Amino acid sequence: MQPLVDLHTHTTASDGIHKPDELVRMAHAAGLGAIAIADHDSVSGIDEALACAALLGITVIPAVELSVSYLEYNDVHLLGYFINHNDPALAEKLLLFRERREARGLRVIEKINVKLAEEGKSSIDSQEVLALAGGAVGRPHIARLLLDKGLVDSMQEAFNSYLIPCNEPKEYFPFADAIAEIHRAGGTAVLAHPQSITRERNLLTTIIRDMSSKGLDGVEAFNTMGYDDDDRFLKTLAISLGLIVTGGSDFHGGDDGISMGRGRGNLYLTVELLPPLYARRRGF
Repeated sequence: MQPLVDLHTHTTASDGIHKPDELVRMAHAAGLGAIAIADHDSVSGIDEALACAALLGITVIPAVELSVSYLEYNDVHLLGYFINHNDPALAEKLLLFRERREARGLRVIEKINVKLAEEGKSSIDSQEVLALAGGAVGRPHIARLLLDKGLVDSMQEAFNSYLIPCNEPKEYFPFADAIAEIHRAGGTAVLAHPQSITRERNLLTTIIRDMSSKGLDGVEAFNTMGYDDDDRFLKTLAISLGLIVTGGSDFHGGDDGISMGRGRGNLYLTVELLPPLYARRRGF
């Protein structure tokens, strides 16, 4: 049996539950040979992950996940692999988005507290969310606090009852700017979970073909949003366009049933995904 890998994970540097070193230890304990740390608009957890990985003999690929706008679609996600995470210009741009994301998180908490008050329930403290996050505040951290305080019975209930109804709009990188920035920082740009854009395959084919013409390097064909033969369809499409094929669980932690290297269901991510990704590497 080939070793597992996971090319899409998150830490407390964005909206993950586990600290970078903790995530690496979990991956190592689960027998994974490599993971990519791809936090939302943040690279602040990569050095800690790399240091821990060096002690354990596991590979950590520096990455980032950017939320972008493409045509009329918002919240399209691009993964940038092998970025120079110490690049000052990249850090400055990501800091701006992080500050905006944290402000958004605080607005979400305010709206949730209004809803909790209407339901006769106790409020949650933004400082407790900040302490739980240990870094950038993300919606899973708010959900975790709601769960810890007994205000919901599961992370899914937290999202359904509070996070989704009390959501606040995000800001996005324009697609062309995001591709250019990933490439400038030495990275390889991969479209994350394409089904989040649309499940209509003819439309998705048109979109990915256009993205490819604009500099996209790969497609996350193996992801937790897949069903039926989605992975086969996306893999075939990617290869036909000369794009690389990657896969990841989008692991954040919590009780969502997703595990590193396996996601949920039949997802199974092996080291076969690594050589094409390394071959497309631009950076140092």
